[in-house]
Amino acid sequence: MKPDRTALDYLELFRTGSWFRAMPAGLQEKLLRAGVLRTLKTGQHLFSRGDPPGGIHGMVDGAIQLRSVGPSGKESLLMLLEPPSWSGEISLFDGLPRTHDAIADGPSVVVHVPQRALETLVQEQPAYWFEFGRLMAQQLRVALLGMDENALLPVPVRLARRLLHIIQNYGDRHTHSSRVIGVSQEQLAMMLCISRQTTNQLLKNLEAQGAVRLRYGEIEIIDLEKLRELSTPPE
Repeated sequence: MKPDRTALDYLELFRTGSWFRAMPAGLQEKLLRAGVLRTLKTGQHLFSRGDPPGGIHGMVDGAIQLRSVGPSGKESLLMLLEPPSWSGEISLFDGLPRTHDAIADGPSVVVHVPQRALETLVQEQPAYWFEFGRLMAQQLRVALLGMDENALLPVPVRLARRLLHIIQNYGDRHTHSSRVIGVSQEQLAMMLCISRQTTNQLLKNLEAQGAVRLRYGEIEIIDLEKLRELSTPPE
């Protein structure tokens, strides 16, 4: 990242995301003018579970893991956020602490729009609440669909769907600009709540069927239609 860059310099990047693109142009610019760029090192926390509300974050570069840890110490990986996605909107509505840990998956850059700046925006223009409500609804839809899939679908179908969700950036990317997913098998296993060994075998099955190609720390989607076919549950 160039040292003289500002959040507004990434306006066109964020416009590639469905939520940001659909909001009024005036709000797009106000949001980024209120934002500051923040650089994170691998493993650094963007925020932690229990932290007070701190605004929203837009991904510029890298990736952020949304994780939680149970009482037994078992970790769950909810999702991997990549550009141009936004997160952190729940606390804007209820004023309650953060629900998950947000941790840099590698060197990452985010735009941080502070809570106070957001509150000022919606106080000055109450109609803007609708725009942030759309973001929360988008995230809620993804979470509910994920719960349904975990409860009702076979694991191979869940894996195929998760890969599709990731390349679509969980509904926020309107084109599949990249067919390479920078996610490890361990991370996928945590997302699906299955063992790494099971994940490895299922990925090898997808590779044998010509849907993906496995690389070190990456998965390349080589036949998107085949992956969609495999994401459809059997009748």
